Amino acid sequence: MDKYKAIFITRMTEQLRNLLNNSQVIRNEEVYQLLHTIKGTSGTLDLDLLFQLVSDLMEHVEQRKEDWSQPQLKHFLGGLMDVCEEYEHFHQDLNKIPDYRDIDIPLIQLIDDDISLLIFLKEKLESKGWMVIANSQEDHAIEQFYSMNPDCIIIDINLPKKSGFEVLEAIQKHTKHSFVPKIMCSIDNSRQKRIAAYKMGADDFISKPLDMEEFLIRIERHLERKRIFDQSVIIDELTQVYNRKFLQDSYNRFISEASRTKTSGTIAILDIDHFKKVNDTYGHVMGDKILTVFAQFIKQNIRNTDTLFRYGGEEFVILFQRATESEIMVVLNGLLNRFSEMVLKADGNRFSLTFSAGIYEIKTTDIPLKKALEIADEALYLAKENGRARVESANQMIDAPNKKLLNVSIVEDDSLIRSILMNILKSIEISHLTIAIKEYEDGLQFLESNRLKEEGMHFLILDGIMPVMDGLEVLKKVKETSEEHNAHILMLTGRKSKRDIAEALRLGADDYVTKPFSITELQARITRLIMRIK
Repeated sequence: MDKYKAIFITRMTEQLRNLLNNSQVIRNEEVYQLLHTIKGTSGTLDLDLLFQLVSDLMEHVEQRKEDWSQPQLKHFLGGLMDVCEEYEHFHQDLNKIPDYRDIDIPLIQLIDDDISLLIFLKEKLESKGWMVIANSQEDHAIEQFYSMNPDCIIIDINLPKKSGFEVLEAIQKHTKHSFVPKIMCSIDNSRQKRIAAYKMGADDFISKPLDMEEFLIRIERHLERKRIFDQSVIIDELTQVYNRKFLQDSYNRFISEASRTKTSGTIAILDIDHFKKVNDTYGHVMGDKILTVFAQFIKQNIRNTDTLFRYGGEEFVILFQRATESEIMVVLNGLLNRFSEMVLKADGNRFSLTFSAGIYEIKTTDIPLKKALEIADEALYLAKENGRARVESANQMIDAPNKKLLNVSIVEDDSLIRSILMNILKSIEISHLTIAIKEYEDGLQFLESNRLKEEGMHFLILDGIMPVMDGLEVLKKVKETSEEHNAHILMLTGRKSKRDIAEALRLGADDYVTKPFSITELQARITRLIMRIK
């Protein structure tokens, strides 16, 4: 961290001198741009004195309409220059970047059209160590609920296009098979509204204006209830097969049995092909029915000694006791043929589906579950790459394991922030992903690079305020392209502007972070978002 601070102070002092040595009129917009950059970076680097000083200066610049003469600007920025030249000792950064591979922190979803309140609540909730995604657009919020799987959802009743009750109804069809605390909020605290909310499946009703101390305590209690519930349940309520929480215990017994009998066993990961198209075409309720049909089909066609788990989404894991890779290859290909012949019905339409699978025969008992899953997942990825509707064996893979490709693009005009983000991303290790990182100085450079046309999934970290092309303009253009469905976007904004944040959410940003940001928290947020990309 000290290295970044030294670089930043040196560069900032040089930029200020260049600006103050300009003998011509200096545009107010140029002064604002430089102060904006200094504020965001100084806060991130814990340079508190600079951050507070620049914050005060920015308030004056934001209100000013006219440009600056050299004497005016030298007088105005004189104090800032003095601080820079005397800033020789930097704060010691005690915050080491932790290992966030286990990032099981609660994810809360906020849905409210009051952007000021969204910003305020997001900040308060995240100060408790939780992660928050905020939505002001109802349809995008519903879609994000299904894709992000939040642990708690807070919905305002009075939304502009759909009422909070309609949003609750849409997600309730999905959550009736799982426990996700749903909290309704409204300025109307009437008995009629409260009863209506509870009848529709709300777990709590909180009236506005909010008592923040009470609000945070109630959310904390709901999250604690969910944690206890999740730990106590081993059956997936939707599909009625075991869930992933029971997988570790089962795997331990699986390994013990293999050791006792001196036999090998095989682990398999199954994934329904093109499942997203089912949700997009027929809705998530139909998607839930397909998952149930698939799980029961597999369960009924494997041995009693084999164990089926819903691992997450449309992925399932099977532990095959005393079975070799070649035997399971035959079994799963038979199941694939039979499942692909099943006729499924939705909205009067008839269709069929397939699945892909990756298998791995475990011949030694010293392989932990995580490693076994990683190896089987590489085979599953190969099955997807080879056209889907097939079974691939990890034991037969000669080359190094293939991973899913995630293209991460950093679009940020501040080179120091880009460097920090690069180091954060390079420290992230996700077993099933190969992360390819590129950085761009501005939005125009990013768009002209045709980065989104590159093969693989895409994750963008996009600065909201940049020269040449504003971050919101870039976001809009990205969402207009044919690749928009394949791009997940995290916005960085240097100010808590209600207008900017509202527009970013409206345009489809998946999340936003306000500068200055904590490096450790940003790493956790980026990791959590990437882990949820399918």
